[in-house]
Amino acid sequence: QVQLVESGGGLVQAGGSLRLSCEASGNVFSINAMGWYRQAPGKQRELVATTATGGSTKYSDSVKGRFTISRDYAKNSLHLQMNNLKPEDTAVYYCNAVVLTSLQYDYWGQGTQVTVSS
Repeated sequence: QVQLVESGGGLVQAGGSLRLSCEASGNVFSINAMGWYRQAPGKQRELVATTATGGSTKYSDSVKGRFTISRDYAKNSLHLQMNNLKPEDTAVYYCNAVVLTSLQYDYWGQGTQVTVSS
């Protein structure tokens, strides 16, 4: 089992920055990949950025060049630096951890609200 707790959301004006954090606990050594997803009202949850244990990263086209994902293995944490925020970035942001055994297990945090005003 893996537990995830997000923090760092809030209200910011367009063009501003926020840094999201996700603290992982439990069986953290079993985590293969972590990522950030978001869900805006009335929309499906979508991928924002992911990072695998080998260090590879992936970003959605909408955030590429503005957001940076990083993982601190020593502190069992995941971060998302968000710069040049836009109103369309407004959503609940969720931390995700993937554990691969013979099956894939996905763990989710409770989410943190990010609101960008124009």
